[in-house]
Amino acid sequence: MSKPILKGVEAIFIPIKNPDLSAKWYEEKLGFSLLYLEEGAAVMKIDAESQTVVCLVKAKNHIPLNFPDNYFGVGKFFNFITHNIEETYRSLIEKNVKVNEIDGEGETKFFTFYDPDGNPLGVYQ
Repeated sequence: MSKPILKGVEAIFIPIKNPDLSAKWYEEKLGFSLLYLEEGAAVMKIDAESQTVVCLVKAKNHIPLNFPDNYFGVGKFFNFITHNIEETYRSLIEKNVKVNEIDGEGETKFFTFYDPDGNPLGVYQ
């Protein structure tokens, strides 16, 4: 068996309207850390131990991420991993974030929530 040629995800790019406002939202609601901010983007660190950064990119004509209609029921491009999905869900609700209900079975649970620009984002445990 051959070794995979890739080893992870360096960055996730999310289209937004305003880097400053979005960076504040991602800090306050999700606990991300701002690495740097410029006119066209905000680069956020998910967690000190995570290699993946989230780049909030100002779109000229913003349209929220929209996953195509499919046979698998997927409505977002990626899921963030959490240690405790119920705690994460409650925290987002308390912070007035729009969330869908928790779904899944057994230890596999997930839900979708939305950033201020209407981008669907997933949480998985």
